[in-house]
Amino acid sequence: MKQLRLGVNIDHVATIRNARGGKHPDPLRAALMAAAAGADGITAHLREDRRHISDEDIERLAREIDRPLNLEMAATEEMLAIALKHKPHAVCLVPEKREERTTEGGLDVAAGHNLLAPFVRELAAAKIRVSLFVEAQPVQLAVARALGAHVVELHTGAYCDAHAHGDFATRDAILARLKAGAKEAARLGLEVHAGHGLSFETVGPVAAIPEVVELNIGHFLVGEAIFTGLDASIRRMRQLMDEARGGAGSALA
Repeated sequence: MKQLRLGVNIDHVATIRNARGGKHPDPLRAALMAAAAGADGITAHLREDRRHISDEDIERLAREIDRPLNLEMAATEEMLAIALKHKPHAVCLVPEKREERTTEGGLDVAAGHNLLAPFVRELAAAKIRVSLFVEAQPVQLAVARALGAHVVELHTGAYCDAHAHGDFATRDAILARLKAGAKEAARLGLEVHAGHGLSFETVGPVAAIPEVVELNIGHFLVGEAIFTGLDASIRRMRQLMDEARGGAGSALA
């Protein structure tokens, strides 16, 4: 089975930097360390309120990293202009609410078809791969395909939350939906990614889904780096992904 790619999200390195101002810790340095530790790509979410990643961060990342840059952003004219200026490898369109702490769910592409269509069209015309962050629901996948997206990233947040709360029946039901959604997305010709909230405890079953070709993980890795270092946290995640992909990953409790 083909090796699963790991995209490392460096947003929360910037969160720590912004808590004090200044330039430390530097997200670009984190991106370079992540690449050295085995990351296949770097993800950064430029939010409307610039709560973590900044415009300067995106400019430096686009210029200086030697891995594909995945720019997460809302579907706004401001963000489209930034994406077209810097030409990242990929853009992942995500829902965004000013008051949320983190992304709370998938983008409703079925309801937002008319809004999203010109963004997908312009990004694709600029030869930027377009990903849509969605729930593993057949209607969302079908509309993503109709919009012309190249990729869907399946939202794993609810799965991870259910595990954290010890609600294993709900967790397993959501995992079953993720598996079915990945299979359907691949059948439609979409490349399948997954992410949000994944940890050492929860990554194995998602990594084992054969249709998933990339996981995007950030907050957990940055948090774990406080205790073990960024290099060690990424290498451990890479190991767990590889073990799961090869059938050696252990089942969740």
